[in-house]
Amino acid sequence: MQTGTPSIRGAVAGLTRTVMCAAFVALATAATAQNYPSGPVKLIVPLPGGGVTDVMARIVGQRLQEMWGQSVVIENRPGGNTGVGAQAVERSPADGFTLLVAPDSTFTANSALSSKLIYDPDNFTPISVLCRGTPVLIVNPALPVKNVAELVAYAKANPGKLSYGSFGIGTYAHLSMEELKQRTGIEIQHVPYRGAAPGLNGLLGNEVSVMLLNLSSVEEHAKAGKARIIAAANEKRIAALPDLPTIAETIPGFNTSVWFGLWDPPKMPPELLAKIYADVSKALDLPETKKFFQTNTLERVDLSPQDFGKLIQGDLKHWSALINAVGAKID
Repeated sequence: MQTGTPSIRGAVAGLTRTVMCAAFVALATAATAQNYPSGPVKLIVPLPGGGVTDVMARIVGQRLQEMWGQSVVIENRPGGNTGVGAQAVERSPADGFTLLVAPDSTFTANSALSSKLIYDPDNFTPISVLCRGTPVLIVNPALPVKNVAELVAYAKANPGKLSYGSFGIGTYAHLSMEELKQRTGIEIQHVPYRGAAPGLNGLLGNEVSVMLLNLSSVEEHAKAGKARIIAAANEKRIAALPDLPTIAETIPGFNTSVWFGLWDPPKMPPELLAKIYADVSKALDLPETKKFFQTNTLERVDLSPQDFGKLIQGDLKHWSALINAVGAKID
């Protein structure tokens, strides 16, 4: 004997098919995550080779290749202020076989710097922070200053005569120096270079007097007396240089940071996200990786994908406000 009207029986049958289909998809996704990766994985770096982003991709890629038993290929796709590489990943399937290794600015500063982005920063799945840099404030030794207070005093006594270098408009080396100018009322001219290395050469050659740069890039030059480190730019003192004061100790509230992360295209299945995150975490905690961090004064940042997303939103708010205040644009 049949019960219920045809419409009710149809609705029940449809609901049953939907539930069964969802269960099948969930099982298939779990199986895919468990067997991941079943082939080569590509890490796209939206910058030229040789920089911290590229080096981190190669360090992590090598560790993952050893763990997975599958090839991990690093592909550099510079251009468009990291937009070319980001767009390539955005258009890829969310299957974990094409991932993006990029600096924070790709997802924080760029949207405020340009109204013509070729990718949508919100259209990605955050996976993991790979490391955080250790920016320091450095000066050419010819400049008669040994700390932030002396730099501010000298700049005020010589308005418009000092210049600072950066590795491009919109980089932390540019925006954070503009924030320092706003907080202190000093005038220092901006000289953008095509990369961190040319910018450092400009400071060593006394083309510019001041610069913000990662500690590992300038440490040997400082030891040789070719550059002078006067302050740490992070909110806390650097463990390797405990006697070096922070900029915030002289200018309360000042803080800059730079970090590098790993992203997937949008709508990555949660099981696959968890699998990749766990494997990357293992790679970052290996003794070889820790040694690399120590040698290059980089910091391990252990955040879940959800907390990584919160970090992005917090930094987006910070950099956007600063960019709007400075009026910086790259269009």
